[in-house]
Amino acid sequence: MDYRQLRYFIAVAEELSFSRAAKRLHVSQPPLSTQIKAMEDELGTQLLARTRRAVALTQAGQLLLEHARRAVGELDLASETVRRAARGEAGVVRVGFIGSVPMLDMFADLFRSFRSSYPRVKIELRNMSTAKQLQAIADAELDVAIMRPPLDFRPRADLQVHVVWRDLLMAFLPLDHPLARVQGRLKVADLAEHEFVGMADSGCGVCDQSAMLCRRAGFAPRVAQEAHELRTVLSLVAAGIGLSILPSCYQDAGVANVVARPLDTPDAESRMLVAMRTSNASLLPRRFIECALQASARSAPLRSAGVAPVAG
Repeated sequence: MDYRQLRYFIAVAEELSFSRAAKRLHVSQPPLSTQIKAMEDELGTQLLARTRRAVALTQAGQLLLEHARRAVGELDLASETVRRAARGEAGVVRVGFIGSVPMLDMFADLFRSFRSSYPRVKIELRNMSTAKQLQAIADAELDVAIMRPPLDFRPRADLQVHVVWRDLLMAFLPLDHPLARVQGRLKVADLAEHEFVGMADSGCGVCDQSAMLCRRAGFAPRVAQEAHELRTVLSLVAAGIGLSILPSCYQDAGVANVVARPLDTPDAESRMLVAMRTSNASLLPRRFIECALQASARSAPLRSAGVAPVAG
């Protein structure tokens, strides 16, 4: 039995009339009768009891009808799911993100908007460093990366990359730190004699950018303690372990006993990017990035247009 035969049988069983079933299916009656007879021959039993005036289901026909409806329903659902996936309206999109993403209202807006526009798409979120996201994208283990690489980042030719957020890098200091009393901007060189709290993960884009700022100011930071999460870094700063250079959004992290001071250098900027492989055949990453760019455009704090691709 095939899909067409099952549809024909369901129509006849529900209409209890070959003529009405043929009209419902937009076919002529003889081919319909031929297909029902072929099903009965294949199964070796009569499915429909026919008289000149009526058609009735046999016991075998009643049993088949229940299974036929279920089988056709599953096939219809599978076909529609595949068509939706081909249109970028269903399936799974695997999204990597760095730890500061949940702190930004823009990304709450992004996820709400995407779920509203594509309710049949499952978002599979993975908290990963920038370096690990780039590797996962290259290995086709991730569809979209949301990351903070250093300012000198140059994407590979097979990456489509867009800036969706920009904010300042600031010096975060314990409340009782000597530099906390300084009003206004700090020179990066002012930090040279003080201990830092750093990240243990070498793939952290913010840490790479911070290290670059220090190198340009003529020193390598003296790291007193390392942590695996930037929020933990901030907590260690609050505990007086040292200072750290972090994105300005961490001012809203709700950690007490910490002050943030802007840095007097044009390079003290952190960009958040979304990226995907250009060779990814699925429409879902493109749909997600479209929503990210729209959320970026709606975000007032973005200091410049975030829709231009990053140059390779």
